[in-house]
Amino acid sequence: MSDLRDLYQEVIFDHNRNPRNFGKLEGANHQAEGFNPLCGDRLTLYLKVDEAGIIQEVSFDGQGCAISVASASLMTEALRGKPVAEAEALFQAFHDLLTDGHGHELDLGKLKVLEGVKAYPSRIKCATLAWHTLESALHDEEQPASTE
Repeated sequence: MSDLRDLYQEVIFDHNRNPRNFGKLEGANHQAEGFNPLCGDRLTLYLKVDEAGIIQEVSFDGQGCAISVASASLMTEALRGKPVAEAEALFQAFHDLLTDGHGHELDLGKLKVLEGVKAYPSRIKCATLAWHTLESALHDEEQPASTE
């Protein structure tokens, strides 16, 4: 169990220190803001989705705790090149992983390491903020996504 916890911490630290796909995405055709009032995390998610419904590019900016930033970074890596329907299925699988703990048929890849957040229930909202923001961006919702 300590090996898994070490891996969890290593991935969180790495993606927090060097977030992937960080910064405003020029030419994004979907974007949304997200806010976690518990922690003060704020982020904006940017997407370029082509006419076939494939996420061509994705990025985020903002500030937040290590878990929030790491989750957003990992999410952006997982989404590039995916159809919107698959992105929504990943959202559901990831959310289920952290909230009800049931396994899923989807391969979550590196995202699975964030399962360690379940050991810290107050941090689940930090890990899911980017994902709720994704849902808002995909549905062009104008209100900021919130973890409340």
